[in-house]
Amino acid sequence: MISTSFVEGFLLGLGAAVPIGAINILVMNTALYRYGAAVSIGIGAIASDMTYLTLILFGFLHFINNPTLVKIMTIIGAFFMIYLAWTIFKSRNEPIHTVPTQKVSLWRYFIKGYFLTLTNPYSLIFWFSVSAYISAKELNAMATIAGLLLSTSLWVTLMPFAIHKTKHLISQKMATLFCIFSTVILIFFAMGMLWKLLDV
Repeated sequence: MISTSFVEGFLLGLGAAVPIGAINILVMNTALYRYGAAVSIGIGAIASDMTYLTLILFGFLHFINNPTLVKIMTIIGAFFMIYLAWTIFKSRNEPIHTVPTQKVSLWRYFIKGYFLTLTNPYSLIFWFSVSAYISAKELNAMATIAGLLLSTSLWVTLMPFAIHKTKHLISQKMATLFCIFSTVILIFFAMGMLWKLLDV
């Protein structure tokens, strides 16, 4: 049962981490310039997920599932995503083939990943689904979470590593276009969140 729970958790983690979303776009874009910063964003996202999971497991379900709170989270998350899109667009011409000389605060990137995930209502929905899945299949909760953490941790370290190590194959023009593409995608996600809010 423990091994089965671990494998199911691992697959759940991949299912959550691999699809293209706001966090992956941000991680990929950052990995072109700074590997450590990209990993910090991913770790921040995982820490945010663990915050949600802890709240759910300790019975704060009704508090964090409050419709008003979800609406506030959605608005803040959408505008934060637009802000991140703007920062990416501003840095679109930053050279990727030179070694950065300016020191950056990895903590700042961690906060970006944490806050972006925390204010995304889809993260909340995902963790409600995971908790219900664990309960319905009578899985070992700790083993499932351990598998999930392993797969997401591997993704946020290996994916940006692959991008950073192969960036020499990417031209500066392509990097600039990717920044613009990332900006558009993040704004699209933000508008989708706000539209869903109005639709409700």
